[in-house]
Amino acid sequence: MKIFDWMAFCVFALAAAAPAAATEPAAALPGDSLYQLDLPLTDQTGRTFALRELRGRPQLVALFYTSCGYVCPLIIDTAKATERALPAASLYRLDVLLVSIDPARDDVAALAAVAKRRGLDAARWRLVRTDAEHVRELAAALGVQYRQLSDGEFNHASVLTALDAEGRIVKQSRRLGEADPDLAAALSGLVKSAPSP
Repeated sequence: MKIFDWMAFCVFALAAAAPAAATEPAAALPGDSLYQLDLPLTDQTGRTFALRELRGRPQLVALFYTSCGYVCPLIIDTAKATERALPAASLYRLDVLLVSIDPARDDVAALAAVAKRRGLDAARWRLVRTDAEHVRELAAALGVQYRQLSDGEFNHASVLTALDAEGRIVKQSRRLGEADPDLAAALSGLVKSAPSP
Protein backbone atom coordinates (compact mmCIF):
# COMPACT_ATOMS: atom_id res chain seq x y z
CA MET A 1 0.00 0.00 0.00
CA LYS A 2 1.36 3.41 -0.94
CA ILE A 3 2.15 5.86 1.86
CA PHE A 4 -0.50 8.34 0.68
CA ASP A 5 -3.12 5.60 0.57
CA TRP A 6 -2.10 4.51 4.08
CA MET A 7 -2.39 8.11 5.38
CA ALA A 8 -5.80 8.54 3.77
CA PHE A 9 -6.94 5.28 5.38
CA CYS A 10 -5.71 6.45 8.82
CA VAL A 11 -7.46 9.81 8.48
CA PHE A 12 -10.70 8.05 7.45
CA ALA A 13 -10.44 5.60 10.34
CA LEU A 14 -9.87 8.40 12.86
CA ALA A 15 -12.78 10.42 11.48
CA ALA A 16 -15.05 7.38 11.65
CA ALA A 17 -14.06 6.73 15.27
CA ALA A 18 -14.51 10.36 16.42
CA PRO A 19 -18.33 10.38 16.55
CA ALA A 20 -18.30 7.22 18.68
CA ALA A 21 -16.06 8.95 21.23
CA ALA A 22 -18.27 12.05 21.22
CA THR A 23 -21.40 10.02 22.00
CA GLU A 24 -20.00 8.23 25.01
CA PRO A 25 -22.40 8.44 27.97
CA ALA A 26 -21.74 11.09 30.59
CA ALA A 27 -20.13 10.00 33.83
CA ALA A 28 -22.54 8.79 36.47
CA LEU A 29 -23.76 11.35 38.98
CA PRO A 30 -22.45 11.10 42.55
CA GLY A 31 -24.85 9.31 44.89
CA ASP A 32 -25.34 12.46 46.98
CA SER A 33 -26.15 14.69 44.00
CA LEU A 34 -29.47 16.52 43.97
CA TYR A 35 -29.40 15.92 40.24
CA GLN A 36 -30.38 12.33 40.98
CA LEU A 37 -33.90 13.73 41.53
CA ASP A 38 -36.16 13.39 38.51
CA LEU A 39 -37.35 16.97 38.77
CA PRO A 40 -39.07 18.75 35.84
CA LEU A 41 -38.84 22.55 36.00
CA THR A 42 -40.28 25.46 34.04
CA ASP A 43 -38.55 28.83 34.28
CA GLN A 44 -39.70 32.44 33.97
CA THR A 45 -39.22 32.36 30.20
CA GLY A 46 -41.45 29.30 29.81
CA ARG A 47 -38.52 26.98 29.12
CA THR A 48 -38.98 23.46 30.53
CA PHE A 49 -35.95 21.45 31.59
CA ALA A 50 -34.85 18.80 34.07
CA LEU A 51 -32.92 19.66 37.22
CA ARG A 52 -30.04 17.44 36.07
CA GLU A 53 -29.51 19.74 33.06
CA LEU A 54 -27.91 22.23 35.46
CA ARG A 55 -24.99 19.85 35.90
CA GLY A 56 -21.63 21.41 35.12
CA ARG A 57 -22.08 24.79 36.84
CA PRO A 58 -22.21 25.79 40.50
CA GLN A 59 -25.64 26.88 41.69
CA LEU A 60 -26.96 29.07 44.48
CA VAL A 61 -30.38 27.58 45.32
CA ALA A 62 -33.28 28.76 47.48
CA LEU A 63 -37.00 28.10 47.85
CA PHE A 64 -39.38 31.06 47.66
CA TYR A 65 -42.79 32.15 46.38
CA THR A 66 -43.70 35.25 44.42
CA SER A 67 -46.54 36.62 46.55
CA CYS A 68 -44.42 36.64 49.71
CA GLY A 69 -44.19 40.20 50.98
CA TYR A 70 -41.14 40.14 53.22
CA VAL A 71 -38.95 37.06 53.62
CA CYS A 72 -38.76 35.99 49.95
CA PRO A 73 -37.75 39.45 48.69
CA LEU A 74 -35.11 39.31 51.42
CA ILE A 75 -33.94 35.93 50.08
CA ILE A 76 -33.44 37.55 46.67
CA ASP A 77 -31.61 40.49 48.29
CA THR A 78 -29.35 38.07 50.15
CA ALA A 79 -28.58 36.13 46.97
CA LYS A 80 -27.66 39.42 45.27
CA ALA A 81 -25.47 40.40 48.23
CA THR A 82 -23.79 36.99 48.04
CA GLU A 83 -23.05 37.57 44.37
CA ARG A 84 -21.51 40.95 45.19
CA ALA A 85 -19.20 39.21 47.68
CA LEU A 86 -17.72 37.10 44.86
CA PRO A 87 -15.06 38.16 42.37
CA ALA A 88 -16.95 40.00 39.62
CA ALA A 89 -14.89 38.36 36.89
CA SER A 90 -16.10 34.89 37.90
CA LEU A 91 -19.83 35.61 38.32
CA TYR A 92 -20.61 34.33 34.83
CA ARG A 93 -19.72 30.86 36.14
CA LEU A 94 -22.44 30.89 38.83
CA ASP A 95 -26.18 30.38 38.36
CA VAL A 96 -28.98 31.18 40.81
CA LEU A 97 -32.00 28.87 41.06
CA LEU A 98 -35.12 30.02 42.93
CA VAL A 99 -37.76 27.29 43.18
CA SER A 100 -41.36 28.24 43.99
CA ILE A 101 -43.11 26.44 46.84
CA ASP A 102 -46.46 27.79 45.55
CA PRO A 103 -47.07 26.07 42.18
CA ALA A 104 -50.81 26.77 42.35
CA ARG A 105 -50.24 30.53 42.02
CA ASP A 106 -46.72 30.85 40.66
CA ASP A 107 -47.19 30.39 36.95
CA VAL A 108 -44.67 31.53 34.33
CA ALA A 109 -46.16 35.05 34.24
CA ALA A 110 -45.80 35.47 38.02
CA LEU A 111 -42.18 34.28 37.90
CA ALA A 112 -41.41 36.57 34.97
CA ALA A 113 -42.95 39.56 36.74
CA VAL A 114 -40.69 39.08 39.79
CA ALA A 115 -37.62 38.57 37.60
CA LYS A 116 -38.37 41.79 35.72
CA ARG A 117 -39.27 43.83 38.81
CA ARG A 118 -36.09 42.74 40.59
CA GLY A 119 -33.83 43.15 37.54
CA LEU A 120 -32.68 39.52 37.56
CA ASP A 121 -30.46 38.44 34.67
CA ALA A 122 -32.31 35.60 32.90
CA ALA A 123 -29.00 34.27 31.60
CA ARG A 124 -28.00 33.26 35.15
CA TRP A 125 -31.08 33.61 37.38
CA ARG A 126 -33.78 31.00 36.94
CA LEU A 127 -37.06 31.40 38.81
CA VAL A 128 -38.78 28.05 38.38
CA ARG A 129 -41.92 26.12 39.17
CA THR A 130 -42.76 22.42 39.35
CA ASP A 131 -45.67 20.48 40.81
CA ALA A 132 -46.34 20.26 44.56
CA GLU A 133 -45.00 16.71 44.89
CA HIS A 134 -41.66 17.59 43.31
CA VAL A 135 -41.38 20.74 45.45
CA ARG A 136 -41.73 18.56 48.58
CA GLU A 137 -39.11 16.16 47.24
CA LEU A 138 -36.60 18.95 46.60
CA ALA A 139 -37.34 20.66 49.92
CA ALA A 140 -36.70 17.39 51.76
CA ALA A 141 -33.40 16.91 49.91
CA LEU A 142 -32.35 20.46 50.85
CA GLY A 143 -33.56 20.09 54.45
CA VAL A 144 -35.97 23.01 54.05
CA GLN A 145 -39.29 22.82 55.90
CA TYR A 146 -42.39 24.68 54.75
CA ARG A 147 -46.15 24.51 55.14
CA GLN A 148 -49.08 26.40 53.70
CA LEU A 149 -51.17 28.40 56.15
CA SER A 150 -54.95 28.74 56.17
CA ASP A 151 -54.74 32.17 54.50
CA GLY A 152 -52.79 30.73 51.56
CA GLU A 153 -49.43 32.14 52.65
CA PHE A 154 -46.48 29.93 53.57
CA ASN A 155 -44.40 29.44 56.66
CA HIS A 156 -40.98 28.31 55.44
CA ALA A 157 -37.34 28.10 56.38
CA SER A 158 -35.08 30.57 54.60
CA VAL A 159 -32.04 28.67 53.41
CA LEU A 160 -29.55 29.48 50.67
CA THR A 161 -27.63 26.46 49.40
CA ALA A 162 -24.42 26.28 47.39
CA LEU A 163 -24.28 23.30 45.02
CA ASP A 164 -21.15 22.22 43.23
CA ALA A 165 -21.14 21.43 39.51
CA GLU A 166 -22.22 17.87 40.28
CA GLY A 167 -25.23 18.98 42.32
CA ARG A 168 -23.80 18.20 45.76
CA ILE A 169 -24.55 20.43 48.74
CA VAL A 170 -21.36 22.25 49.69
CA LYS A 171 -22.64 24.90 52.12
CA GLN A 172 -25.94 26.20 53.45
CA SER A 173 -26.81 29.45 55.19
CA ARG A 174 -29.85 30.80 57.01
CA ARG A 175 -28.45 34.33 57.20
CA LEU A 176 -30.67 36.92 55.54
CA GLY A 177 -30.11 40.54 54.61
CA GLU A 178 -26.37 40.25 54.06
CA ALA A 179 -23.91 37.84 52.52
CA ASP A 180 -22.82 34.99 54.75
CA PRO A 181 -18.99 35.03 54.51
CA ASP A 182 -18.80 31.22 54.77
CA LEU A 183 -21.33 30.73 51.97
CA ALA A 184 -19.58 33.35 49.81
CA ALA A 185 -16.22 31.66 50.41
CA ALA A 186 -17.63 28.28 49.41
CA LEU A 187 -19.14 29.73 46.24
CA SER A 188 -15.93 31.60 45.45
CA GLY A 189 -14.02 28.31 45.52
CA LEU A 190 -16.65 26.65 43.31
CA VAL A 191 -16.64 29.36 40.64
CA LYS A 192 -12.85 29.44 40.52
CA SER A 193 -12.76 25.74 39.69
CA ALA A 194 -15.78 25.77 37.36
CA PRO A 195 -15.12 25.37 33.63
CA SER A 196 -15.67 28.36 31.40
CA PRO A 197 -18.94 28.26 29.40
